[in-house]
Amino acid sequence: MRAADSSRPVPTFAQSLASTGISFDSRIQRNLSPSKLYKEALKHEQGTSISSTGALIARSGKKTGRSPLDKRVVEEASTVDDIWWGPVNKKLSLESFATNQQTAVDFLNTRDRLYVFDGYAGWDPKYRIKVRVICARAYHALFMNNMLIRPTSEELETFGEPDFTIINAGQFPANGFTKDMTSSTSIAISFERKQMVILGTEYAGEMKKGVFTVMHYLMPRAGVLSLHSSCNEGPRGDVSLFFGLSGTGKTTLSADPRRMLIGDDEHVWTESGVFNIEGGCYAKAIDLCAEKEPEIFNAVRFGSVLENVVYEGATGVVDFTDKSITENTRCAYPIEYIPNAKVPCIGGKPQNIVLLTCDAFGVLPPVAKLTPAQAMYHFISGYTAKIAGTEEGVTEPQATFSACFGQPFLVWHPVKYAQMLAQKMQQNNVNVWLVNTGWNGGAYGVGKRISLKYSRAIIDAIHSGELEKAEFTSYGVFNLQIPTAVSDVPAKVLDPSLAWEGTSGEFSATISKLANLFQNNFTQYADQATPEIIAAGPETHLA
Repeated sequence: MRAADSSRPVPTFAQSLASTGISFDSRIQRNLSPSKLYKEALKHEQGTSISSTGALIARSGKKTGRSPLDKRVVEEASTVDDIWWGPVNKKLSLESFATNQQTAVDFLNTRDRLYVFDGYAGWDPKYRIKVRVICARAYHALFMNNMLIRPTSEELETFGEPDFTIINAGQFPANGFTKDMTSSTSIAISFERKQMVILGTEYAGEMKKGVFTVMHYLMPRAGVLSLHSSCNEGPRGDVSLFFGLSGTGKTTLSADPRRMLIGDDEHVWTESGVFNIEGGCYAKAIDLCAEKEPEIFNAVRFGSVLENVVYEGATGVVDFTDKSITENTRCAYPIEYIPNAKVPCIGGKPQNIVLLTCDAFGVLPPVAKLTPAQAMYHFISGYTAKIAGTEEGVTEPQATFSACFGQPFLVWHPVKYAQMLAQKMQQNNVNVWLVNTGWNGGAYGVGKRISLKYSRAIIDAIHSGELEKAEFTSYGVFNLQIPTAVSDVPAKVLDPSLAWEGTSGEFSATISKLANLFQNNFTQYADQATPEIIAAGPETHLA
């Protein structure tokens, strides 16, 4: 991010730590090995154990997921005009941040033991930042040892002042009466102070996504594009980016034994290519099994962290189907635990971008080629659909929109990320594809979910170049270009209007309904979107 000043001496660890208010003494253990962190966690943290395959099992307490409603960003002169203020980025006064920071430091200074992990965010040395994590739980230190990029002993010796510090006092509650806060949980970021303070939650994912939020601000400011996506690379060096919300198949479709995995969640696109922000992966563990996801299943071993899973006490065998603690069971592991991971996690310029959606209305095509304006429109929209659940009265799919396929982590306005993406696409002649892994032949409850083998065949056709050379036909309302043929995919499946098993009137009503949902959602971005982007949406009138 910046050139080192060789004329200034590198501060010692004790000197740099003192600036946070943490008292430096023998309680502090820095960058412990996984084996030592295991010993610390097993000795001092209730509910900690070792799985039958060697992973550390930990509990995150009452909070078993992120608390997005408790995230705050400090209103500061140097950043106030950059930030997309609103429900994602809620303002916090500097005074309130200082109160929380002092509360966190005071709590940590009373602990019998503290852990510090110093690592990097970003595999490209030109753009990586130094991150320090200060915490009171060995589980948290091991988690960030997996999720950040681990420094060599020489790099640790000369680490100096971090670019960003996470002060994790999650065991201690925030004062809910502090101005700008509404609960005892607080995840607060100050870009000027270069700190993140956590109170009232022990869920480790807050640290991971906190680092991504920081990079999501710093990277565009440095002129490069941060992305909430997975990324892989083919044998010819061809790189693909995959965007998609939960349940769309992002992890499954980007995991290809014939391609190298650059990363599963967070990347940056620079002038020379892409790099992974993280040093590890944070995979969902619910229903994990060797048959469906062998790479992830086999990564659950010594050094990995299993969160909130249920296991048999005598044997340590984990029941990955048990949701009694939470459905959001997780496993964090170093990326090198994946056999086909590319380390260092850096690739060339992307040739293909895949926007994944799970359309439960059954009207979006399995694959469509997008124009640059359409790519920006669908990127900003970030659409998928949740299927009808078990709640009484819920009988139809529910549309979900998450800007840039990662709205909770955006700092700038979504249009800024979309404009940067469009520029990258134009400069590099990138193909952008909308791939629907949802329903075909009818909405959820009537049609069937598109077969995974068809979705894989479509991705294979993208990577082989087959789809780039295919013949396309126009798909009405959404004005999408869909291929007339894809190897190993029935032609009828490719056009939802042909696959639809109901009446044509029902199809028209359903696609119009979805189009209206798109247009209604996009009104919140229209003030900063160009006419070309707005026109790239579906043709319909607002409901």
